[in-house]
Amino acid sequence: MLYYIFYPLREYFFGFNVFRYITFRAAGAAVTALILSVWLGPWVIRKMRELEIGSPVRRDWFPLYDQHKGKEGTPTMGGVLIILTVLFSSILWANILNPFVLLVLLSLVWLGAIGFIDDYMKVTKKSSRGMTARVKFAGQVLLALSIGSYLLTNAATAPYAGEVSIPFYKHPLITNLGVFYIVFLFFVIVGSSNAVNLTDGLDGLAIGCVIIAAFAYAVMSYVGGHVTFARYLQIRYIPNSGELAVCCASIVGAGLGFLWYNAYPAEIFMGDTGSLALGGAIGLVAVLIKKELALLLVGGVFVMEAASVILQVASFKLTGKRIFLISPLHHHFQMKGWSETKVTVRFWILAIIFALIALGSLKLQ
Repeated sequence: MLYYIFYPLREYFFGFNVFRYITFRAAGAAVTALILSVWLGPWVIRKMRELEIGSPVRRDWFPLYDQHKGKEGTPTMGGVLIILTVLFSSILWANILNPFVLLVLLSLVWLGAIGFIDDYMKVTKKSSRGMTARVKFAGQVLLALSIGSYLLTNAATAPYAGEVSIPFYKHPLITNLGVFYIVFLFFVIVGSSNAVNLTDGLDGLAIGCVIIAAFAYAVMSYVGGHVTFARYLQIRYIPNSGELAVCCASIVGAGLGFLWYNAYPAEIFMGDTGSLALGGAIGLVAVLIKKELALLLVGGVFVMEAASVILQVASFKLTGKRIFLISPLHHHFQMKGWSETKVTVRFWILAIIFALIALGSLKLQ
């Protein structure tokens, strides 16, 4: 919005020319989202307490119940705060007519709505079980099909749809997946969305890793949308993708503001409302800038968490034995005696290392 208001005024005052720079607007978006999150946080927490929107904790088979029972009743659905601040700051600072920006924001809202319904059902039922997996899955499938169809049929917007690249290799791994790209896109978006959801089990863990991943993709979006940097790094130049750096910066700012209240001991949880939306949005950014497989590096912690669940289930069904004491992985380390804050901080460190490796792959190819 500010881009359209102030940039045309550069002819009258040269200072308004600064609004053409993505880096300036990305910084503005991050700061705006941060301030809004910190400012609105106490009000949101208070309202949720008044409405008794509290998080339930599993009692039946959860061996860590004694450590987590103090979290019961903590306001959840805090993802609403993150989504609203991301939307506001992105609309304010980004080129809102950019099709990539619109796709990411619409996906954020769609997945946030699915998560919101799931959280609402958990709260009303006073149970840790909300929406059925089949219904949630159907909503994610519909989103992936819609975005995939749009990208494949709009060559002007996404000229490289169907192409797949891998880190540390300068040439595309696959140049044209055709309609199978929709299936691939589905696995990326749904996988990233659910992986963040699985990671959201300790205070500050998921949102901290999301902040790191969003920052990494902000850098990737910017260099991939800058013809000079893209040529120097020998990566695919994606026209108009630089604006996604503003969206990613908004996620970073909103995440930092939310972490202010979500850090141990958490005053609010983002719930499925936030985890599904943020994971899906980051996955879509990866798709749009042709860095889908780099998500395995950028979101290394999310991959570890999701893989631990998959391996645990597969091992138990095939052999009757468990690989981990409990899954997801963060609970395994809690069972081994690590404190909650130690698990969280060490996973943040791993997330930073993974993100740096992914950023390094831009040059080492």
